[in-house]
Amino acid sequence: MSTQNTVERELNWDDTIEKDNQFVLLPEGDYNFTVESFDRARHPGSEKIPACNKAILKIRIDAAEGEAIITHNLFLHSRAEWRLSEFFASIGQKKKGETLRMNWGTVPGSTGRLKLGTRIHEGNTYNDIKKFYPKENTSSGFTPGKF
Repeated sequence: MSTQNTVERELNWDDTIEKDNQFVLLPEGDYNFTVESFDRARHPGSEKIPACNKAILKIRIDAAEGEAIITHNLFLHSRAEWRLSEFFASIGQKKKGETLRMNWGTVPGSTGRLKLGTRIHEGNTYNDIKKFYPKENTSSGFTPGKF
């Protein structure tokens, strides 16, 4: 029995299960991405970043190897402000050298390009976002409807 079109639900203790792990490890490289969603959370603090708000992004990459969903944290702290600028530039909201009021409402569904690497955590290898590239200015001088 296929679970492709099954509605998400709580499982009972004696339910049957079928779905296997769908984790896809992509090779390092540059990829287009789409932000599937983000959640607001609180970072409790660590050696690198004090306690602060954080955005937990779910970023989808469609590649020849399959679809990968990567969880990526953006820390709302001055130490990580450059990373916030880099992300918002990648989705086309920020231009270099300009001030931006972050518009989180437009983040889901946004697209951009990133550099993907890997990291090892507790003996397992995971994809890790190394860099967000600024959205290219694809303007060719063409204005729709203007001749």
